[in-house]
Amino acid sequence: MVPERLRPVLAEVAPLAQRFVAAGHRVYLVGGTVRDLLVDRPVAGIDFDLTTDASPDAIEAVVRPWADAVWVQGKRFGTIGCRKDGRALEITTHRAEAYRPDSRKPEVRFSSDVTTDLSRRDFTVNAMALSLVAEAEPELIDPFGGAVDLVSGRLRTPLSPEESFSDDPLRMLRAARFLAGYGLAPEPDLVDAVRNLHGRLEIVSAERIRDELDKLLVVDSPEAGLWFLVDTGLAEEFLPELPALALEVDPIHHHKDVLAHTIAVVAKTRPERIVRLAALFHDVGKPKTRSFGPGGKVSFHHHEVVGARMTRERMQALRYPADDIEAVSRLVELHLRFHTYKMGWTDSAVRRYVRDAGPLLAGLNELTRCDCTTRNRRRAEELARRMDALEARIEVLQAEEELSRIRPDLDGNQVMEHLGVPPGPVVGRALDFLLELRLEEGPLGEDEARRRLDAWWAARGRG
Repeated sequence: MVPERLRPVLAEVAPLAQRFVAAGHRVYLVGGTVRDLLVDRPVAGIDFDLTTDASPDAIEAVVRPWADAVWVQGKRFGTIGCRKDGRALEITTHRAEAYRPDSRKPEVRFSSDVTTDLSRRDFTVNAMALSLVAEAEPELIDPFGGAVDLVSGRLRTPLSPEESFSDDPLRMLRAARFLAGYGLAPEPDLVDAVRNLHGRLEIVSAERIRDELDKLLVVDSPEAGLWFLVDTGLAEEFLPELPALALEVDPIHHHKDVLAHTIAVVAKTRPERIVRLAALFHDVGKPKTRSFGPGGKVSFHHHEVVGARMTRERMQALRYPADDIEAVSRLVELHLRFHTYKMGWTDSAVRRYVRDAGPLLAGLNELTRCDCTTRNRRRAEELARRMDALEARIEVLQAEEELSRIRPDLDGNQVMEHLGVPPGPVVGRALDFLLELRLEEGPLGEDEARRRLDAWWAARGRG
């Protein structure tokens, strides 16, 4: 009897499965779809992965007449991709692959046996398949006990962890995501293998590491995965700033455990990639800026500035897009700005806060709120009240002045026309002057802006 939750998926892949069977091939649904179906997680909107004994050429011949679009970039690795009715599918010839010790690229060998293919997958919970046979109920192929591991909360590899991680060292990082995302506990031999082999991550491209880190950060509760990266030494290979936050704690120099605090802040933020990256990096400047004052008081002056620079450098090394780097480093740089609000901010200070945050304002406010991990209830409540008050002021000013679109009261063309100057640096300086006025005093209106501009121009000896 087919479980009800399987029926929509089977109905969707049945036409393609029938084409493979008619061509004399066996085909199986594999990967995350099978795993998530077993734990009753939604699969709507995700890609489907299939494996088959058909060769890459045979896969392409079966798929082309049926699919809306076909792509063959992965054909030399045995994978043909296609899209049908909005769903992306990847169909791969059964494989047995391994990385050469000095290579970033896998040596691909094809197989005709689904069990061999499943044995080369990362973890037992991903080494399951559903056979797709026309007019027959699907059969669960689970030679390594993945279903039991899902139920019992265990993370294992189909082969020995040493062999699995040597096949693809990125699997060590992927382990962090699965133990966090599915509440799995890693087997001791898996943990030992990561501790012994984490240096192998050096052959994996920065882009693949970056993408896997992103996936870990957006699971609902990434804490266990982040601790796994630190405890096994894996983070040292691609994110050494994280374990560096484990500043020594001694009975004389009391201070917060920055590593534990950072992981707690990441977990408190919503599972959105940019905000969580900012939470991960927000205190990375503390080890370099730590100093001790009278009585052993610890301070981290300007750690947000140092941290923003370190964030930029690390994200560049991990090949993040420029827009991501700019957004995350900016959030790190600004994350302490709010704490001067207790001294009282003028409207101009609020305008500057909004202007400096720009489209990152909501993320900055969230990071600031989540940065409070104190157990002192009164302090936590006070911070929350101050942030509520700031957001209320921003809302009022936003309604009055459209803060998100603050611009000088005159544009560049108007400045050139009024002063009778051509394009050049002086126009930019004039606009900077007018913007400062706008931030300090609010909207001036064009007539007043021109009077102020005249005074500025005269003071420069140009009147």
